[in-house]
Amino acid sequence: MDGKPGATETDRFATLHEAAESLLDELTDLYLVERRESKEPLGLDDALVRTVRLIPRMPTGAPMAIHFTDRGLMVRFGRWWAEAYPACLCGICDEDPKILADQLRTHADALVEGGLWERVRRGLSGSWFETRLIGAGVKSDREGPLSAAGARDARRGGFAAPIQWAPWPRRPL
Repeated sequence: MDGKPGATETDRFATLHEAAESLLDELTDLYLVERRESKEPLGLDDALVRTVRLIPRMPTGAPMAIHFTDRGLMVRFGRWWAEAYPACLCGICDEDPKILADQLRTHADALVEGGLWERVRRGLSGSWFETRLIGAGVKSDREGPLSAAGARDARRGGFAAPIQWAPWPRRPL
């Protein structure tokens, strides 16, 4: 925790929520995106959380979704990039919300500049997704298994070959 008596995780990550709100407002002002707000579950048995999606008006730009949880944020880029802020909720890791907010901005900048790459890879034991985010201050890879139905859906959506998401279109000045 932050050392304040009676402070909760919700209080601790209010800074992170404020940074996400500011980022969403800024991106909405700068880029041609549709902003959608809803309440959605993060998983099958999870409670509903506020979710804000930014969807570029150009279909070649990767969408962004930020889920506001009582313990931070879950951020999704494109089809498979997902990251929790904070990544760990234990008291030992004690991730600094200000550093996490900077990381969120760095990753969002890479996304809007066209730095997200994704694809489906077939293997002997099934299909996997691969995703990579590259930009100023970030170079990160992720991969994970896909169900047979998920792999078919992805291939139908054009993800059998690598997809390099395009930069987001800017609003005219």
